[in-house]
Amino acid sequence: MNRRRFLGASTALLVGSATAGCLSAEDTPDVPIFVDGPNGASSVDIDALRDRLDRYTTGDLSTTEREDIFFMREEEKVARDVYLVLADEWGLTTHDQISDSEQTHMDAMLQLIEKYDLEDPATGVVGTFTNQDLQAFHDDLVEWGRTSVIASLKVGCRIEERDMRDIQVRLDRTDEEPIQLVYENLMKGSRNHLRAYYRRLTRYDGEYEPIYISQSQFDEIVDSDWETGPA
Repeated sequence: MNRRRFLGASTALLVGSATAGCLSAEDTPDVPIFVDGPNGASSVDIDALRDRLDRYTTGDLSTTEREDIFFMREEEKVARDVYLVLADEWGLTTHDQISDSEQTHMDAMLQLIEKYDLEDPATGVVGTFTNQDLQAFHDDLVEWGRTSVIASLKVGCRIEERDMRDIQVRLDRTDEEPIQLVYENLMKGSRNHLRAYYRRLTRYDGEYEPIYISQSQFDEIVDSDWETGPA
């Protein structure tokens, strides 16, 4: 290397090192909360979420906002618990992988409960719920899903489309940034879970008609690619 080229390279290296040294912790890119996962089994990085939530101050929650957090904590438990049962029943990787993802969704809701110093409504027992409407929903889905492999995949579609509807309703009626952050990540994960279940269902020549979201919204989701990237 000639002297001119060497000096130019050295100067660039020094400038780059000095610039890097000036970066503060605030300039460090956030660790993504949303984890893509295999075959649509999208999860939440709980450590990254906890770090992000720690930066927010909290306001006073309305009764509705508190009840919404309790409801979504248990609704995510419905998904996890049903998928655990169906994974044992049919041995499908879709149920198995997404049940793991739903555990992180439950954990994400627990982070909100702890952030706002609330009491966790979720029981520590698979298949049991404080909210009796969700208890009935869980029981009906398990019974349906045990009838056939195809039925178990339809159950997955049913859970995920209802989850999206319920998250959106609750997202629309809060202005608390910590809550919005969690709900938006759960929504993104649910869309990928719906894609996963529907695509597996079509491999068995199964069909599904949504009842909680519109057909056009359903088609737009399942016909689109997996969602990836940071959130």
